[in-house]
Amino acid sequence: MEKENKQIRTRFAPSPTGYLHIGGLRTALYSYLYAKKTGGKFILRIEDTDRERLVEDSVQKIMDTLKDAGLTYDEGPDVGGDYGPYIQSERKNEYLKYARILVEKGAAYYCFCSKERLDSLPDVNGARHYDKHCLHLSKEEVERRIADGEPWVIRQNMPTEGVSSYTDAVYGEIAVKNEELEDNILIKSDGMPTYNFANVIDDHLMGINCVMRGTEYLTSTPKYNLLYDAFGWERPMYVHMPPIMRDAQHKLSKRDGAASYEDLIEKGYLKEAIINYIALLGWSPKNNMEKMTFEQLQELFSLEGINKSPAIFDETKLKWLNGLYIKELPFEKFVEMATPYFEKSKAAGKYDYAKLAKLLQGRVEALTEIPEKINFLEEFGAFDRNLYVNQKQKSDIASAQEVLPKVRETLAGVENWENSVLYQTLVELAGKLGKKNATVLWPTRVAISGKESTPGGATELAELLGKEETLRRLDFSIKLF
Repeated sequence: MEKENKQIRTRFAPSPTGYLHIGGLRTALYSYLYAKKTGGKFILRIEDTDRERLVEDSVQKIMDTLKDAGLTYDEGPDVGGDYGPYIQSERKNEYLKYARILVEKGAAYYCFCSKERLDSLPDVNGARHYDKHCLHLSKEEVERRIADGEPWVIRQNMPTEGVSSYTDAVYGEIAVKNEELEDNILIKSDGMPTYNFANVIDDHLMGINCVMRGTEYLTSTPKYNLLYDAFGWERPMYVHMPPIMRDAQHKLSKRDGAASYEDLIEKGYLKEAIINYIALLGWSPKNNMEKMTFEQLQELFSLEGINKSPAIFDETKLKWLNGLYIKELPFEKFVEMATPYFEKSKAAGKYDYAKLAKLLQGRVEALTEIPEKINFLEEFGAFDRNLYVNQKQKSDIASAQEVLPKVRETLAGVENWENSVLYQTLVELAGKLGKKNATVLWPTRVAISGKESTPGGATELAELLGKEETLRRLDFSIKLF
């Protein structure tokens, strides 16, 4: 059967070293979308061969994040499958068996070099190239030294002449001179495989025929292909994705405070917006659509849409996109999601949360903005009178000084303290004064909030504050003149 007629099997194979970073989540997302678009399978495999970097509970965090983000894997550590186990450390015996096959074929060899000898090798351009010192040891000597308990590793035997090349689905033909390829360690001294070896063995044994990963592996892929070739296995299709950058010079990192899925959730972004935005970091649909549901992502995703250029993580754009998702939430859902943030604000427990939510839903781009936007309900004091100045609203300090006493007098007579009534009352006052509505409403809003901008107009805020507090604030602001 030809490769193109086989069911596509993609995998996400993270190392459990902490939270799932944005780059890893994008790899998982693209792998998931491509598998689903082609009717294939998406597999989760945990690559925990680097025992020194393991972080407790990371495997669970990775699985929880994928599920929360909607990336349901068909096979994995907790759901099983026909190709398990799906944790590398549980497959240890498999790797040594295959490494010994390579030794028999001459594609790998035992190395007994000490750290001191390796450190003594010449440094060329910041790297020490292994000199194949142990390549020609006889089989008998190897067996004797192993029997004597000498520490050993198994290295890949790279060709020293010619060129290794392959075709990447995004970057096209990639060629690397064989003389530049290091005789990488395949099996470490503790018997565990290196990533370079384990990922090839696992991908083959698990039937992975489409490998999607970052461009940092573009030039090391020939090493993996030499392993496939040595075993006589079919190479997978490769899809390398551009790096995600903080700016033109720097890659996005944990230090930037928005490098993981958990970081973004904590910053008040909705998971639907996060996934939508991450999809756009290095890919775009043919119709250049930006806001897409998860179903639309699955329908529109294609390898042709993946870009070669680095993707810049623009939190301003994510915030804009998130704001669109917040606006579209069912109102009850928004109240539910906003309540923990109301509780963190200085207005906690003092106002009707449904009224606050109605005021805020169309005016916040991240849930974490909520406390700051409503703290003015409990914070009020002297403010800069220049806040009254707004050319667009035809407002200045003199007109505010003239209008506010009349606003105070008019509102004192209002019995039905509801937004619609209050608004109509102030509009009628503007008419009587021969002024534009904004010339009355703008200074009123400033006078009762003390802020340049608020999530709501003058009468919406007045309804929330109540009659007594509104009049008290107007008296205070009038005295400031």
